[in-house]
Amino acid sequence: MHMLYNSPSFIVVQFDVPVESLIVDGGQHPPLNRGGFEIVDKFSRKEIFIEGALAQQFQEGVEALIENDPSEEDLDDFIEQYANFGHQPVVMH
Repeated sequence: MHMLYNSPSFIVVQFDVPVESLIVDGGQHPPLNRGGFEIVDKFSRKEIFIEGALAQQFQEGVEALIENDPSEEDLDDFIEQYANFGHQPVVMH
């Protein structure tokens, strides 16, 4: 777990979950990395976990944005596009 971003509006945490190598049809395949990003909207108190193709799209978008030295507002605007999919309320235990 790596906190990637923390602003007054959002928190973005990256999760990398290694999966052991698989044996399929008698052949061993290398280990896979499975993970994703958790995005927490601090104002709406909702979160979303994205993985797979959507997580890849998010990561590529962030990397492209960072190349242009974005402001915090630029980053928040980009993250908000994904955070709007969040329906899970943030619950403290």
